[in-house]
Amino acid sequence: MQVNERVENHSEGDNRVFAKARLSRDPRFDGQFFVAVKTTGIFCRPVCPAKLPKEENVSYYRHATTAMANGYRPCFRCRPDSAPQSSAWEGVNTTVSRAMTLLSALPIQSVAHIASRLGISERYLNKLIVGAVGISPKQFQNMQRALFAKQLIQQSSLSLTDIAYTASFDSPRQLQRAIAQYCNTTPSALRKNNGVTDKGVKLFLSYRPPYNWGYVREFFSVRAIEGMEYVSAKRYERSFQHKGVVGSFCIEHNEAKRGFDTTINISDLSHLHSVIENIKGMLDLSADPQHISQSLIQAGVAEQQVLEGLRLPSAWSVFESGCRAILGQQVSVKAAIGQVTLLVHSLGVKASTPDRYCFPTPERVAEATLSFLRMPNARRETLKRFAQLFVGNNAPKHDEILALKGVGPWTLDYIKMRGERNPDVYLGGDLIVKKMAKLHPVKPSNAAPWRSYLTLQLWELSNSHSTSGVTVIQRED
Repeated sequence: MQVNERVENHSEGDNRVFAKARLSRDPRFDGQFFVAVKTTGIFCRPVCPAKLPKEENVSYYRHATTAMANGYRPCFRCRPDSAPQSSAWEGVNTTVSRAMTLLSALPIQSVAHIASRLGISERYLNKLIVGAVGISPKQFQNMQRALFAKQLIQQSSLSLTDIAYTASFDSPRQLQRAIAQYCNTTPSALRKNNGVTDKGVKLFLSYRPPYNWGYVREFFSVRAIEGMEYVSAKRYERSFQHKGVVGSFCIEHNEAKRGFDTTINISDLSHLHSVIENIKGMLDLSADPQHISQSLIQAGVAEQQVLEGLRLPSAWSVFESGCRAILGQQVSVKAAIGQVTLLVHSLGVKASTPDRYCFPTPERVAEATLSFLRMPNARRETLKRFAQLFVGNNAPKHDEILALKGVGPWTLDYIKMRGERNPDVYLGGDLIVKKMAKLHPVKPSNAAPWRSYLTLQLWELSNSHSTSGVTVIQRED
C-alpha cells in the first residue's frame, strides 16, 4: 500500500511520550493516540497485541481519521475504530470539539448546516477541521460513517442494506466502496467468522481504565426506576424513548476487555448511532481517569482518598435529569425515586416488554394534572412549567430554566452535570458538598475543567463518615 505521509504536528517530547506508552502497552493511553506502521500500511491502538514494530517504522496520530487520510487502514486485530474516544478537553478548543461531534453524528448533516449551527462560516469550519485533523469536514464525515459501518459489520448481524441505511449511505454499493476506500477490504471479509447472533444489535464499547464500575453501578442502582431500569452486579438495563422511537439496551461490564458488552433493541435503525453515543455518555466512557485523579489531588483531595477510576453517571436526557432534580428537591434520594417512579408508571410510554416503561415525554408531563404526585402543589407546577419548555423537542436555555419559579442554582447545576454531562460543574450549593469541603479543605478552581468529579468525590467522601452507602443529596433550592 502506498502511504501519503503527512505527519501531525507533534513535538519531540510528544513523540517520546507516545513511544514510551506504545512500548508499555498501558491501556490507560488507549484512544489518546494511534500507531501507524509504515511497513504494513496499518494503524493500531497502543494496546494492540501484535508484535511491536521498530520505532523508526512507526508514526503517531491523535485521530484515527488522520491516520486514514494518510493512507493507513485500521488493524483488524485491535480494531482502532473501537477505541475509547479522547477527552474533548484534550488538545482541541471548544468550537473544534463541537464541530467534530456534529460531523460525527448520524444521519449526516450538510457541512454548511453544521457551520451555521456553530455560528461560523463554512470556510472557517474547513480551516478549523483541517488544522485539527488534517482533512476536510466532508472527508471527516465520510471516514466516521465508514468506521461506524465497519463496527456494525464486525459486531452485529444486521444486513448490509440495514447497515448502509444506519450509517447514512445511499446504498449497499456505496457502503462497499467506502469500506474498500478507507479500510482496504470488503464487507464480506470483515464479517467472516465474527460469531454474531440474531438477537439485537451487539457491540462492544471500550473505556480507558481504570473504570470504577462498582461506583457507577451503585449510583445507578440507588436511583433506578422500577419497571424502567434494572441493575445487577455486572449489568445495567433500561427502556428508553429516543426521538419518538421506543427501545431498550443492556450493558454488561467486561473488566478483562476493558469495556461493556452491549445489546441494543430498537425498531428504527436510523437512530442507532445516536443511541450508542447516548449510552457512551451515560457511562462516561470518554473520560480520562489519569487527568481526573490529578485534578482532584490538585484541588486538595488527599491522594489516598481519591476514588480511582471515578466516572460521572448521567441521565438519559436533559429533560429526565431535570425532572429527577425537581422531584428530588428537599427530600432524600429514596423519597425522590419514589416520586419519579410514580411519574414514570403514570405517564411513561409502555415499552415492548410487558411491565416495562419509558420515561414520559415533555408533552405528557406538561398536559397532566400530576395529582398522583405526593408533594406540594407548587412543586407540581414547577415540574409542569419545566416540561413545557421542552415541548416540541425544544432545547431551552439555562436562563429560561432558572427563571422558573421553584428552580434555583442547585437544580440548574444538577441538570448541567447529569443531563448535559458537563464535566466542570461544582455543586457548591449542595449541603453535603459544603460539609465535606470543610472537613476536607479543597480549592474547586484547581479541579477545573473536571469540577463535576470533585462534586462526586466529595459526595463519596461523605459515605466514609456514615454507613448509609451512596450519599443522600441535599440542596438549597
